[in-house]
Amino acid sequence: MELNLPSFNFTIKEENGKLYILDNIRKRFVKLTPEEEVRQRFVAMLISAKGYPAGRIGNEISLSLNGTKRRCDTLIFDNLGNPCAIIEYKAPDIIITQEVFNQITRYNYVFKVKYIIVSNGLQHFCCKIDYLNNSYTFLKDIPEYSTIINN
Repeated sequence: MELNLPSFNFTIKEENGKLYILDNIRKRFVKLTPEEEVRQRFVAMLISAKGYPAGRIGNEISLSLNGTKRRCDTLIFDNLGNPCAIIEYKAPDIIITQEVFNQITRYNYVFKVKYIIVSNGLQHFCCKIDYLNNSYTFLKDIPEYSTIINN
């Protein structure tokens, strides 16, 4: 399936009939699933087109939610190491529903970031959270790194 993301040259290897892609953020090979392709291409787009420093991106960040261990797909950090955006990826054949937003919102109880991003590689949604007014705004595009750390 063609994704709504730029193509990049990734390091891919095959082992025992399975494909693996080098995650440059985690510095290791991970199984190449449809969701993982979305993550790798989305992160590459953030770095190359939106000015996100690779050193401020974390993939598969552990969190504890109501005593249960979870992992958020990607967390973006500001210059001081504070989380400022959280990203949830789905495979392209997964429709982004309210339940997907509910999942990332639950993770945000832990991180309390200003930006929530969801992508299935075909559609990308970004919300800016206004904690003061207990509201959120959908943005037309994924903001540049300078925007998310200065707002």
